[in-house]
Amino acid sequence: MLISIVITVRNEERYIRYLLDSLLVQEPPFEIIVVDAHSTDRTREIVKEYAEKHDFVHLYEKGGSRGVGRNYGVEKAEGEYVAFTDGDDLVNPFWLKAIRDSFSKGHDVVAGKTIYIGYGPWEKMERVELFYKGMDVTYPSCNLAYRRSLFMEIGGFDTWFVTAEDIDLNIRAVEHGAKFVHNPEAIVYHRTRDSVYSFAKQAFWNGYGRKQLTLKHGKLWGKYKPQNMLNPSQMSFWGTVRLTFAMMGYLACKLYGERK
Repeated sequence: MLISIVITVRNEERYIRYLLDSLLVQEPPFEIIVVDAHSTDRTREIVKEYAEKHDFVHLYEKGGSRGVGRNYGVEKAEGEYVAFTDGDDLVNPFWLKAIRDSFSKGHDVVAGKTIYIGYGPWEKMERVELFYKGMDVTYPSCNLAYRRSLFMEIGGFDTWFVTAEDIDLNIRAVEHGAKFVHNPEAIVYHRTRDSVYSFAKQAFWNGYGRKQLTLKHGKLWGKYKPQNMLNPSQMSFWGTVRLTFAMMGYLACKLYGERK
């Protein structure tokens, strides 16, 4: 079972070696597809070094959002299945084996376990879950795998989204009748933001993306679980900061965002 690992990057020279080294030890067969969004640092040069040593590492260049880059990567993929992660992440040595095991049991979508690493208080913060037809559709694309034919059938990532394109993809997969599974043995270590500015910026655009979801899919507030939104990690100081900037992004999209 060939799995194509699709990664979109921009200016990831600080971390890209760590990710690629963690991918090289995965259970074969697999290929690594890196789509660079016009980096201005040494990201492409580093990936080229790996591509010259390993014929299953491929580098492409494509500008645009993460959705644009990932769709392009899937178009280039030769595997029956595609797995997504990010350029600053690390994957567990058994990540791909766990994903492959789940696909072998007939599942269409595999969501792994994402562990946040970085600044302590930010590590403990949990995502704001959104449930659609009883399924958690907020599993992030830094640790998500799809049967390639399903991905193509539902149109891939919607490039209209600034963020939350992975949630939208999952919603459409559920609507399509896809078989989802969460495999906690498929582990990715995802880095938190490294400054207050980038933390706030991420929260703002996440809020913007959540409003984009409502513009496309209709009202979704009833799909959230209030008790999860009010847990200690969400109501901490940094949780309140994140919520504040997310609401700013949500309102900005409501006032100025283009309707899908």
